[in-house]
Amino acid sequence: MPDRDERQTSASAVAAAPVAASDHRQAQEIRREEFGGFNVGADFFGWLVAVALTVLLTSIVGAAAAAIGESLNVDRSDAEREANTFGLATAIALLVILMLAYYAGGYVAGRMSRFDGGRQGLGVWLFGLLITLVAVGLGLLFGDQYNILDRVDLPSIPIPDNTLTTGGLITLAAVLVGTLLAAFVGGKVGQRYHTKVDRVGLRSDRG
Repeated sequence: MPDRDERQTSASAVAAAPVAASDHRQAQEIRREEFGGFNVGADFFGWLVAVALTVLLTSIVGAAAAAIGESLNVDRSDAEREANTFGLATAIALLVILMLAYYAGGYVAGRMSRFDGGRQGLGVWLFGLLITLVAVGLGLLFGDQYNILDRVDLPSIPIPDNTLTTGGLITLAAVLVGTLLAAFVGGKVGQRYHTKVDRVGLRSDRG
């Protein structure tokens, strides 16, 4: 049977556990107020990851599409006759590529940041939207020689341009919404690493 000192020690430990947890939550709130919100540096590097992965995946899909077209003896005239089919396939491929890229970018930003992983994913998406609008605006104001998106030799999927006009607005809306959701989820998943570290630290404090 435990003596009185042991019972007092156990009671003190039980009483201290909620206090320690409360102190930990309070400390977390203070850190969040100080370091939470958008992390511009992490969001920028997350966007760079999204761009790099977009280029890589587009290169792979473009090369695969070209190889399949050659093996099936599909020429440009065949592609134009099946414009709707190829246009839909291109739109789906573009959406999947961009969602994967922005998920990875959001994950990187969320992992680099201490708090607000979802907000970091949103920051990655906003970086992409802002830079795209600036590049298009420069092209419209100063001519094609300043259109960065046209001058950069990015890989593309070999499908005729006129196929992309069908359902263009729907595709654009799907890309905007899909990449936003993917970046947000990626940021939340990236932040889970820090949440796990906090839980381990809290268990250690209780022990």
